[in-house]
Amino acid sequence: MQVDTVYENATVWTGAGMTSALAVLHGRVVALGDDARSLSARSRVDLAGGFVVPGFHDAHNHMAWFGMGLDDVALGGCRSVEEVYDAVAARAATLPAGSWVVGSGYDQNKLAGGHPDRHGLDRAAPGMLVRLKHTSGHMTVVNSAVLDQLDLAHVPVGGDVVLDAEGSPTGLLREQAQLLLRPLTYPTPVERVVRGLERASERYLSEGITSVQEAGIGGGLVGETPAELAAYQQARDSGVLRVRSTVMVAASVLHDLPDDAGFGLDLGLRTGLGDEWLRVGPMKLFADGSLVGRTCAMHDPFDGEPDNRGYFQVPEDELTETIRRAHEAGWQIATHAIGDRAITVVLDAYEAALAASPRTDHRHRIEHCAVLQPAELSRLASLGLIPSPQGRFVNELGDGMRAALGEARVPWCYRLRSVLDAGCVLPASSDRPVVNGAPLLALADMVRRRTASGAPFAPEEALTPEQALRAYTYGSAYATFAERDLGTLEPGKLADFAVLSGSPLDESALDDLAVQGTAVGGELHYQAR
Repeated sequence: MQVDTVYENATVWTGAGMTSALAVLHGRVVALGDDARSLSARSRVDLAGGFVVPGFHDAHNHMAWFGMGLDDVALGGCRSVEEVYDAVAARAATLPAGSWVVGSGYDQNKLAGGHPDRHGLDRAAPGMLVRLKHTSGHMTVVNSAVLDQLDLAHVPVGGDVVLDAEGSPTGLLREQAQLLLRPLTYPTPVERVVRGLERASERYLSEGITSVQEAGIGGGLVGETPAELAAYQQARDSGVLRVRSTVMVAASVLHDLPDDAGFGLDLGLRTGLGDEWLRVGPMKLFADGSLVGRTCAMHDPFDGEPDNRGYFQVPEDELTETIRRAHEAGWQIATHAIGDRAITVVLDAYEAALAASPRTDHRHRIEHCAVLQPAELSRLASLGLIPSPQGRFVNELGDGMRAALGEARVPWCYRLRSVLDAGCVLPASSDRPVVNGAPLLALADMVRRRTASGAPFAPEEALTPEQALRAYTYGSAYATFAERDLGTLEPGKLADFAVLSGSPLDESALDDLAVQGTAVGGELHYQAR
């Protein structure tokens, strides 16, 4: 047999063991090690001693948001509110009067002065329309010119407009209140979404990412346009969607189908439709908000705020009913739940849905699953649920999370090792652009569990390097029913892999690793210079 390509002179971690070469035919692995080297091949690629791993798979990211946000005023590096205003002013100076100035990535926990406000933005960009998205995506601050155009008398349930001591809006819109901006900003043109997907794909390949799960399209807080799936199809057809993508559909676009055909999308579309490049994944549902933004639903108050337990984004009974109906209709469900109160309610809803309509291998998920109390951990495992935490959060957001929770609740936060010990399959993800989405950074954080200030953060939840790597490959594939094709490098599976400069199984080498190449379907789509 003649194969397309043999990749050799490498250390290959297949996910099940080690070998030294792999052979590819029609985009799939057909042989490993000596069997691969013995085959006739149209081409042979010497990987010069590189370390090959299955392609990284980000189980929860916002690809279009990230790609389009590359044009925003980058605020993640600001350390004071005045630096934010200076950055806004600098961008405004390059634009015609009346233009939008759009920024993203600020974190009030890292800013001297807290959140920006409308008065500061008015001074920084007079005559402009300004909106700045918080790094979590759960809050946006706008200037007076934007605020004056919003229907503040009809704030959606599950959100609020923050007021100052005199009762006037500060410009900060939290959670569902951000939907007040929709008449001014929605929908995003499909062509702009396609360009965002193209730019994101390029970055992802350079980081060894070969597959992703888009955590919400079509509606809700994270949807860009009702035609968002069409944007993905267009990107795929034109060849600019260069990583395999599973898209989660916002719960708000599901509806009753005619003739008692259930609850879902027109024509009865649901989880699983698609192919190896583009698939419909779970229904995405928001239960609550942000931990660093102190809006997630908690059993007990946030540290230092005795009257603040956060809130739900939809009424609890509506949340439970949506989960029941989507489960009965055959959807996989991915519910965003960060606070421990939200997790309790979501667990109750999943348990009730499964009791009413038993279904094996449902793989329902809790996205983030951030503040997980010990009693709820056992329920999570017994119900066969998949938690989807973000290892990188401990580094970039850990100091803010500790401030919100207080020291006593830190051991419950973004648990990893205990989830594995309970018997759950653990995926790995970034929630990019909330934090830096490079998998090599996340692997180090999952192993070390230290915040940006260097403080340990529930170190008992640290993983071994191999556990972290398996989460970012097999675990993520399993979370979207893709483990038959992805997650390990075995004969019959898709030949998606990253070539690294050294071994990610060696903790001492994690800081120095680089991606040398990335292959999708057996073809190198990225090579470092």
